[in-house]
Amino acid sequence: MKQTIRNIAVPALLSLAVLTTSAFAQQAPASPSGSSMSTPKSHAQKHADVVEERITELHGQLNITDQQTKQWDAFAQTMRDNAKKTDGAFRDRASKLSSMNADDAMKSYAALAQQHAENMQKLSSAFSDLYAVLSPEQKQVADAMYRNEQAKKKAAHSSHKHGTSAAPASASSAS
Repeated sequence: MKQTIRNIAVPALLSLAVLTTSAFAQQAPASPSGSSMSTPKSHAQKHADVVEERITELHGQLNITDQQTKQWDAFAQTMRDNAKKTDGAFRDRASKLSSMNADDAMKSYAALAQQHAENMQKLSSAFSDLYAVLSPEQKQVADAMYRNEQAKKKAAHSSHKHGTSAAPASASSAS
């Protein structure tokens, strides 16, 4: 049982880490006048769109049935809520970072890490509830999907470290 949870939680954690990292990295650079080239709302909407794409992708891959809708909806809503909180926290930190001293910057990063851990606990719990109602065939798909996502993430990370191209086009962005 612990191994099954670990097989699901670790890829989910990596998926959320990639999503939150990409959300932070996608913030528009400041223009010469110091203002952002895009509004926070447009960035938040882009982030929400990525999450919705991932939710739709997962729903299709898992072939969620009407009987699984309650658990699926709770899982999907947790993904949305986590993404919204994470996006807000990164924007808040980014807006204050230039005026933080090193100690404050470290504390704000620790707060982001804590929020990430709390978000993953919520996501893991919601996924466990969903996983419990999946058919054996759906569980096989989920197991393979998360194992493959983890392998893709490792390959992307390895190629990035060594200066080669990023993950293959088939690697999806995660949440």
